[in-house]
Parts: sequence; C-alpha cells; structure tokens
Amino acid sequence: MKVLHIIPGLSPELGGPPQVALNLVKSLRNLGVEAEIATTNFNRPEPLDVPLNERIDYAFGNDPNDTVPTWFLPFNPPALKEFIFSRALTGWCWKHIPEYDVIDNHYLFSYAPTCAAAIARWHKVPYTLRVMGQLTPWALAQSRRKKQLYSMLIERRNLNAAAAIHCTTEQEAEEVRQFGIETPTITLPLGVHAPDPHPAARSQVRARYGIPDHVPIILFLSRLHYKKRPDLLLQTLYDLKNQGYLFHLLIAGSGDSDYLNQLQQLTAALGLTQCVSFVGLVIGEEKDQLLQGSDLFVLPSYSENFGIAVAEALICGLPVVITPGIQIASDIAAAQAGLVVEGELEPLRAAIAQLLTDIKLRQHLGERGQQFARSRYSWRKIAQDLIPAYETIAKQT
Repeated sequence: MKVLHIIPGLSPELGGPPQVALNLVKSLRNLGVEAEIATTNFNRPEPLDVPLNERIDYAFGNDPNDTVPTWFLPFNPPALKEFIFSRALTGWCWKHIPEYDVIDNHYLFSYAPTCAAAIARWHKVPYTLRVMGQLTPWALAQSRRKKQLYSMLIERRNLNAAAAIHCTTEQEAEEVRQFGIETPTITLPLGVHAPDPHPAARSQVRARYGIPDHVPIILFLSRLHYKKRPDLLLQTLYDLKNQGYLFHLLIAGSGDSDYLNQLQQLTAALGLTQCVSFVGLVIGEEKDQLLQGSDLFVLPSYSENFGIAVAEALICGLPVVITPGIQIASDIAAAQAGLVVEGELEPLRAAIAQLLTDIKLRQHLGERGQQFARSRYSWRKIAQDLIPAYETIAKQT
C-alpha cells in the first residue's frame, strides 16, 4: 500500500505539524507501509537547503535512521502565513497522485492540501484531511472573513468529499461536526518519542544560561505566537518575582521578529531581564537537554488541537501547567498528570507558585505524566491503529 502525505512545509517555523508528518511516516514505514511526503522548501528567512524536484531521504532527528522519503517542491514567494503557494507542487501532484492508494493531507486553509484534495478527487484517489486545530472556535475567529470565504468556495467541499477526517481528540471530532461536516472521523492522538537520557542535562542547562543551582527553571517551549500567550506568562512571573519567588524562565522557540521584539521589550519593562532567557529555536539534543534539565513546563495557550510540546514535556518527566484550550488538557487532568488552570493571571500564578515551592509535587506530577505519555503517545501504536483505516479507505476506489 502506497500512502502520500501532503503538508505545506517541513520548516521548524511551522511548529509541531512537520514533526507529526515526519514521525508518522517513519513509523508507518517501519510497519511496512510505503509512505512518503510531498511538500515545499518553505522556510524563513531563507528556503530550506534541500534538493528540489526529486525524492530524497530527508533526515530530521538525532538518529541517523531518522529519515523519510520526501519530495521537496519550490514554493512561490511571498508565502502568506501557512498558505504557501507552489506552482511546482501543483504539477507534481497532477502527475504523481494517481500512483498512490491514499492521500493524507495535513492542515486546512493552505494551498498544498487544498490542491492535493482537488487533484485526488479528479483522479478518484481517496484522501483524508487532518484539521490540525483549524476548526476550533478560536482558530476560526482569526482572519474570520477570509476563512468563511475560503470555506464556502473550497474547504467545505474538501472536507465533505474526504474519505475520512483525522482528529487527535474527541473534542476535535466534535468541532468537525459543529462545522457542519458529516464525513467519518478517525480519532487518534499524536505521538512523541522518549529521548535518550541526558544525566548531565540539569547542570549543562544551568551552566549555559548562568542559572544558580537553587533557582527553579521554568520552560516555555513552543512557536512564539500570541496564541501561545507568552505575554501572560511574563506578566504572571512579574507578580511572582515581586512576591519573592525565585525562578529563571527559558523561552525556547522562534516566531515573527516583530512579536519577538515585543516580548523582549515587555520583559525589560517588567524588570525580568535577569531572570528570563530567550533561547531561540531548539531542536535535537539541545531540545532534549532543555526538557530534561528544567523543573517545570508552562504553556498558557488559547488553543492547541493537541499540544506536541506538552506531550514532549510529559514523556521527559517534566511537570506541566497548561490551560483548557489545549485539547489534551482534560485527559491530563483526569490522569492527574499535570495542573490544568484557566488562562488568567490569578489561577496561573497560583499553579506556578505551587510548583516552584513544592519539590515533591513536581516529582509526583512528573512521574505520573511520564507514565501517562508512555501509555498514550506511542508513534508505533498510533501507526498500527491507522493502517487498518488506510486499508479500508484504499478499497473504496
């Protein structure tokens, strides 16, 4: 069985979705499915330095075996957020989509999956769609009129004609129904890999950023976007600092330069410069060290369809403070694997203060969270559950 995954880009600038596609395709291939990716070379400020218009084994992890067969097609600047138009991808899809049994499209309101869905319908190749949090009320409210027009002209037809819609939570499946779509849904979580242990991570992280041993490290690890609310976290920590709490915040992630400047200016205005470090984009071993060397993880996001960074923190045994807008929050709360609080100043401040002062609670939540993540977020298990769905869909032609 041949399965093609279509995604707008694999740039780290696009956050978690590229990692989802790469890890899922690798896990499918390990189970005997002939899975590949077609995408663009989108990246900022410069395009990805990869061979174009040919199939390559794209390396994406620490392990030399972390490669997946990928077709990179050039995108046409300027790239408007995640839309990322590519004339070359259009021609490639028209020529090659008939060679596959199932097309698995990642994302909505973006050119690559839109184009692939239309071409797949023309060639009568069944396809699926991953909504990737784009149907949450918060997401639909952003650029609302554009999305309403795009939905009316294109996206509703894509969704209604799909063989299935991939959802990561029951809440996301319900949002598909609320959008008026009756297409069958497949609900499977996303996965994370447990990284290799780094016994010296704590000392290495503290040495790198000049953090004393007695000062707890708070980690914010995500794409820098106002949806993630790092500004709320900074305001919360301003209050805690004034109350005498000790901490050092590591803000790890990249994003729009103007927004990064705003955050840095806010940090200075709140007098937090000495206890906040902007780490930038981290990947691979550096990312693993941050997750294993920090004391707690905080993500006060408005909306996340899943929250890959949260799952990564959990599997590393890092206690988490998150908000209900992260759709795995209810599962984490039910498993008592983290603290879930409303995205407001007072509850967020109380939760962080509790973990800053209670080492035993941090250890307890970290252990429960790690057990929970290992049992729920295995890429191999997710791929095993997905294969029968692909086989059923492939038989529909």
